[in-house]
Amino acid sequence: MDKNLLDFLITAKKATYAGKGAETTSSRIKSHDLIYEDGDYMYYDTYLGTGKFAGEEALWIKDVPYWSMNYIGRVIGANFSGDFLKEALLLVPEEKPFRGPADYTKGDYTYHCDVDGSFDWFQGKEIISYKGNEIYECVFHGGLVE
Repeated sequence: MDKNLLDFLITAKKATYAGKGAETTSSRIKSHDLIYEDGDYMYYDTYLGTGKFAGEEALWIKDVPYWSMNYIGRVIGANFSGDFLKEALLLVPEEKPFRGPADYTKGDYTYHCDVDGSFDWFQGKEIISYKGNEIYECVFHGGLVE
């Protein structure tokens, strides 16, 4: 993967949802939409719902769709912290720039993310536990588009 594109994607993820970036005009009724642009690159994250949600992140180069990731998740237990999720997502790793790191713990919260595949074609799942009990899950998949 091109280093400039990778740097852009990581910056975009940190500047939008994970970084508590400002939402833009909804693309659909009651959707949450976040956009980040720099030069020839544009990143768009759009999702529906909150406690149970589904969405898509996509990347364009020179107005041509290049990459996309779909996700669906839900809160399944008490004590969920959106701030903890965003904190984990800010740690998006360069080698797997999809969601958060393989593991992250702070206090009673633990984030875990498994990914199979590469930037071209992948699938994965992230889980948040509170005091050892799973309270959140999200599955995702994506890859290059033509």
